Amino acid sequence: MIINDIKATVHYHDVQVPGVVESVERRIFVYVEVFTDEGLAGFGLTGAMLPWAVKSCIDHHLAPALIGKNALHREAIHSYVWHHLNTRGYTGVISNALSAIDIALWDLAGKRTEQSIHELLGGYRDWAPTYATFGYPSLDDDQLVAQAKHFISDGHRILKMVVGGNPNRTWQDDARRVQLVREAIGEDIGLIIDANCRFDPVEARYLATAVEPCNLLWFEEPLHVNDVDALRDLRASVRVPIAVGQMEGHRFRYRDLIASRAVDIIQPNVIYNGGFTESLKVAHMAQAFNMPMSNGGGWPIFNMHLLCSVMNGGAVEFHYGIWQVGKHFFTGTPELAEGIMRLTGEPGLGFTPNHDALAAAQVDEPRQLLSESHDAHGYRTGA
Repeated sequence: MIINDIKATVHYHDVQVPGVVESVERRIFVYVEVFTDEGLAGFGLTGAMLPWAVKSCIDHHLAPALIGKNALHREAIHSYVWHHLNTRGYTGVISNALSAIDIALWDLAGKRTEQSIHELLGGYRDWAPTYATFGYPSLDDDQLVAQAKHFISDGHRILKMVVGGNPNRTWQDDARRVQLVREAIGEDIGLIIDANCRFDPVEARYLATAVEPCNLLWFEEPLHVNDVDALRDLRASVRVPIAVGQMEGHRFRYRDLIASRAVDIIQPNVIYNGGFTESLKVAHMAQAFNMPMSNGGGWPIFNMHLLCSVMNGGAVEFHYGIWQVGKHFFTGTPELAEGIMRLTGEPGLGFTPNHDALAAAQVDEPRQLLSESHDAHGYRTGA
């Protein structure tokens, strides 16, 4: 099954945020289709990080290098990219671009063999628990509590709130808000906090210590740039479990995090970490260290294939905005029921692209997305 074409396009979708009046989240992504001489096509995507650079990388570097290669030889394709296009082990753009193509190659393999990707990867189970991300720093206290209760009413049993992203708040303010949410949701709901790499080690330690009575499941990305040495020191000094990994670009960064015991939970995301091929290596590496795995960075309909495939796979992130993007642009995606998502069992990714919706939301020039400003979480400022 020979690759005869690879197409990359940029798209966006605006989503109304639940429980918050006039708050809109914009999601941008790069969609990729890989076509073969047998008439089969597979698809994948990657997220909003430098989308035009990712598209250019695919159009001008990866596609010319991979056309003519066997689409089933995913390890050989990864080896070729590493040895011919990424000999210095860059992450970022090339990792994101490779991720989208690799997901499409696994989708093709599943369609060719009539198996779900999670079965090809290992087939441990066909479902995963969810955790719902809520509570962005732009919300006031009342909105924060209201949104937490909204997601509980939808059946979620684990929630994740964001800390550290509001320049007008201190770590003490974040500690108070975490305690407020814990009191509002009770002790039976799992609670996670995520700093998106906002804190220095001192602030992170103060916050982790202050919220210890809240019985958090983990503290996600507490430190700037996921500093491995500082994470190891932080983990040794606090009782809250530490989780990182959604944007690391390859297995060698994960090796450093895992082998140095800098984290308790590793969090690869297949749309950024080199796809299923690279992320499966991370999952097996974590198994050798008796380490559980979840995911960060959203895109549950893709990541749950990895989490369902291996014995150390845990909860998949249910990010409402990204979830709605998935439902808008793809048909037959997994559904949520009482804090559980179950794979469809259909071949490949198990769902199909809505080409009409994709075409309507395609962006052909960067300036089409520059007319409005958005914050780091995709929210339209001033909306």
